[in-house]
Amino acid sequence: MARQAGLVGKPNTGKSTFFSAATLIPVKIAPYPFTTIDANKGVAYIKVKCVCRELNVKDNPKNSICINGNRLVPIELIDVAGLVPDAWKGRGLGNKFLDELRRADVLIHVIDTSGGTDIEGRPVKLGEHDPCEDVRFLEREISMWIAQILMKDWKRISRLIEHTREDISTALAERLSGLEVNRKQISEALKMADLEGKKPTLWKEEDIVNFSIELRRTAKPIIIAANKIDLPTSPDNLKRLKEEFKDYIIIPCSAEAELALKRAAKIGLIKYEPGNSDFEILKPEKLTEKQLKALETIREKVLKPWKSTGVQEVINAAFLKVLKMIVVYPVEDATRFTDHEGNILPDAFLVPQGTTARQLAYIIHSELGETFIYAIDAKTKHRIGENYPLKMNDVIKIVAAKARK
Repeated sequence: MARQAGLVGKPNTGKSTFFSAATLIPVKIAPYPFTTIDANKGVAYIKVKCVCRELNVKDNPKNSICINGNRLVPIELIDVAGLVPDAWKGRGLGNKFLDELRRADVLIHVIDTSGGTDIEGRPVKLGEHDPCEDVRFLEREISMWIAQILMKDWKRISRLIEHTREDISTALAERLSGLEVNRKQISEALKMADLEGKKPTLWKEEDIVNFSIELRRTAKPIIIAANKIDLPTSPDNLKRLKEEFKDYIIIPCSAEAELALKRAAKIGLIKYEPGNSDFEILKPEKLTEKQLKALETIREKVLKPWKSTGVQEVINAAFLKVLKMIVVYPVEDATRFTDHEGNILPDAFLVPQGTTARQLAYIIHSELGETFIYAIDAKTKHRIGENYPLKMNDVIKIVAAKARK
């Protein structure tokens, strides 16, 4: 199952443009709230240096793509409708939209850095709205969404936990299983909310809310895509955002610029790779004066000052920095770096930092994990044990016992 990122934010911040730019799937885009009603889902990619050049081989990937020595590892991107204040209560069909985010590993909060839209997503004069308010508003919506799931049946749940003497982390993990929340995240949230050891029947509403705030931080972490960075009021607002929210990764971006560049590249008018700091015009004769001017504007207002459009950087940072994940390459032949069909470096897996060799075996196939004997680092040809923590760009062969017939 692919890792998933949810695109969130109020209406009219450029979420659907960001989605289209990342996936090249056309969606309805318009400058008014609730353009998106049903969630859009598509495939975007983490972009990392492939090991093919390090190993001096020509790879032929199966579950991913390799372009010019860069491995593109797929993730699922989901764009939900814009959230408005009190969405967690159902306002603006908020609960329906929030439910679309249950499986998300990380949330990408797309904000209008220019301050040109109010808290409801309505257009206002540039700089009139404070984008810092948007960050605080979204934190509350996600936290209260989790809290209301618990509050619905808290009396019964808390009594059951005490009656059965079940571990509270296990019980809450089961209750919140639909949110893809695990015991480790719940234990961390209990600790941060200072609720370790407190009887669940003694929890007040304030305790549930505080626990939900901490669980949101651990289980649904947020990265900020500071969109519309090319507008004149955006740089100052970006500076304030970074000063106020030091715990967040905040990346300036222009989803509109990325979408324009990708579309031009797709039809062969320019040469451009996502994340690059420039592009090359291939067929100037096929571009109108207006199109050439638009491309030059992107270069001068986005690529030169910010070094990229930021869209690829946001996706990369969401998984590699916020979730602290790495890319590893399982192979069956440690000498040729191939699978049993002869495909060179066929698969690239996105796994959490700290994943062990045996855990990788389970990710590949449960039977491989159960019959694991040892693994081989295909780069060094050294044997490694089951508890060996994998590193970025490791190439690993799993050696397992033959299954009994």
